[in-house]
Amino acid sequence: MKVHFLGTAAAEGIPSLFCRCETCRQAMQKGGKNIRTRTSVMIDDVLKLDFPPDTYFHMIRDGLDLETVQDLIITHSHSDHLLPEDLYMRLPGFAQSENRPIHVYGHDRPIGKCIDVVGTAQQKFAFHIVQPFVPVRTQTAVLVPLLADHDKTETCLLYYIEKDGKTMLYGHDSGWFPEATLDWLKDKKLDLAILECTTGRIPYRHNHMDIDCTLETKEWLAGNGVLKPDAQVAVTHFSHNAHMLHEDFVAAFEPHGITVAYDGMVLHI
Repeated sequence: MKVHFLGTAAAEGIPSLFCRCETCRQAMQKGGKNIRTRTSVMIDDVLKLDFPPDTYFHMIRDGLDLETVQDLIITHSHSDHLLPEDLYMRLPGFAQSENRPIHVYGHDRPIGKCIDVVGTAQQKFAFHIVQPFVPVRTQTAVLVPLLADHDKTETCLLYYIEKDGKTMLYGHDSGWFPEATLDWLKDKKLDLAILECTTGRIPYRHNHMDIDCTLETKEWLAGNGVLKPDAQVAVTHFSHNAHMLHEDFVAAFEPHGITVAYDGMVLHI
């Protein structure tokens, strides 16, 4: 399984729009892995997780052919994870795209936002409302939506994904996982866990995670036998408000066996 990290920042990006903080200044100066766009991941070039406003840039930067995408999985409706207006660009009159639907999966609010933009009387997208803990067989994988601790005004989801004999957890946006999610994970075996660390050393256990919460989550997964012996753990979704550069996150996480994701990074599991 090829896991391609297209973007690794929180909503503001790094450097952030309009920001003059020292972190953004240094990120702009140093460049490289310190430049972070809004979070998204592509699996085997056929399954995409979230559709942020930087998708167009990801396509150009990484030479992506978005027409290879068969499944689009949405975690929640926040604007850094879903820009439905750009889905409209696949419709006739805008793109010469394939005559098949991309299947879009999510809970009711993000799916509703997509339908509000592109409608249902078209052949380019097929929409599916998922329910927590109910398995779904997509065109490319089997996924199970899991509850996140994030925005209390909507059902925000994490995803367990099984594809070609490999399993992974897409574990953000969320604070410490809800008990129902932890209970569901207890008898699973993961090849890869993708966690988040939005706030760095700023204490945070709800809605998002800080370093301590991320490490505790990895320890829980390992302690409960959820991680296979050779499993990989990666961390993503960083905010400039954490006031940490890439090297700072590496120093905090690599001693604990956690890979710090950066834009364009590819993992193979």
